[in-house]
Amino acid sequence: MDEGYRILEHPADMGIEATGPDLKSAFRQAALGLISIIVDPASVDPRVQKAVIVQGTDSENLLVKWLSEILYLYDGEDFVTSAITIRKLAATELEAVLAGEAVDENKHRLKMDVKAITYHQLKVEERQDGCVVSVFLDI
Repeated sequence: MDEGYRILEHPADMGIEATGPDLKSAFRQAALGLISIIVDPASVDPRVQKAVIVQGTDSENLLVKWLSEILYLYDGEDFVTSAITIRKLAATELEAVLAGEAVDENKHRLKMDVKAITYHQLKVEERQDGCVVSVFLDI
């Protein structure tokens, strides 16, 4: 066999498209979409609040870092959220409060593991009729 490589297609992505009247709403909806892929949000009680501050180089990078932070809290700290309040959203910074609780496999209806938030077909678009963001997840 000769040396070399080939690119293999893999159906390991799932996308989220979120909309809102403004960027803050669209970012919040994207986060709720991510959560709904991981767990049934109705099974999570908003008992504990966690403050989150995320910085990025632009709005696209900020969206990836925002969703990655939520994923890290789930994977790294066993914290799942069901309520999100974005207090501040600027071009390169987001401040939010997430309300949720520690993951309990007996209580929470876990759905799917998400490995990472990707830059594949990433879009943050502000239009006159509202905002649209789309992002793909590596599952």
